[in-house]
Amino acid sequence: MNSINKIDNRIKNLDFKNLLEPLNELKSCNLCPRNCNADRFSETLGYCNADAGFNISSICIHKGEEPPISGKNGICNIFFTNCNLQCIYCQNYQISNNNLDHRSDKMTLETVLKSIIKILDQGINSIGFVSPSHFIPQVKIIIKAIKMLGYNPTFVYNSNAYDKVEILKSFEGLIDVYLPDFKYMDGNISNEFSDAQNYPEIALNAIKEMYLQVGDNLIVDNNGIAISGMIIRHLVLPGYVDNSINVLKKIAENISTNIHISLMSQYYPTYKVAGHPKLCRTLKTNEYQKVVNELEMLGFSYGWVQDISSHENYRPDFFKEKPFE
Repeated sequence: MNSINKIDNRIKNLDFKNLLEPLNELKSCNLCPRNCNADRFSETLGYCNADAGFNISSICIHKGEEPPISGKNGICNIFFTNCNLQCIYCQNYQISNNNLDHRSDKMTLETVLKSIIKILDQGINSIGFVSPSHFIPQVKIIIKAIKMLGYNPTFVYNSNAYDKVEILKSFEGLIDVYLPDFKYMDGNISNEFSDAQNYPEIALNAIKEMYLQVGDNLIVDNNGIAISGMIIRHLVLPGYVDNSINVLKKIAENISTNIHISLMSQYYPTYKVAGHPKLCRTLKTNEYQKVVNELEMLGFSYGWVQDISSHENYRPDFFKEKPFE
């Protein structure tokens, strides 16, 4: 019997009834700050318009994350559909738009596990949960099942930081690396662009909790792959340099300047913002440089900046089997 058949048999022998029990939490879903209290087993869904299934657009090898996250071989990323933010400029709009019908992206737990194991068996030892805030029970189920199958990868929580502190507390000891965005420090901007007036305070408190759990020391293995710690991402938006500077100041004042910062210049306008007065263009060199200068002035010394032309490279197509190729 080959190794694939052995794994198939081990998956089939899992106690699925017990494993799937956490999904009951979705009968009155208050996982994220929206607090919809929706029954996701019913036809009346909440803000994210996601049901109680494993709504996953893609499980793939992704080599485009920060160097300690993807390394040379890539990370096994699980891209959930829908989102608890609806950013008008979202680069993953094909899967994040809550107005689209994502039912075709529903997987069984067995299919999810087989897809993950196929990648782990290629020598990749990190699993990333992308946009997981509204699929917390599913994330915990996957973590538990993967460990029951004898694997012990690094688990990465890659979120928009619109997360509830009490939910994050339940991840202590389960998530190894936190990879949150910190998008805004201006509630008017976050309301206009992401339909979340309270994003700044929610994100700050969420990131503080992540920091309490893993600290500011990014620990890597012998291959330079992160196995514990935290990286904060920030996408600089054209015309909103002050917002970016204020985000960096808030991190410096309230968290730590020893945190690794991934300062991204990869913004490009999708069709939804083609007519927006500011977001209709890519970032100017002098805009990005102002934010980079502030990063240095504040004393951040760990992390990454991008080439100003990076917007030409990060354009995933989730209609393809391999979205990043």
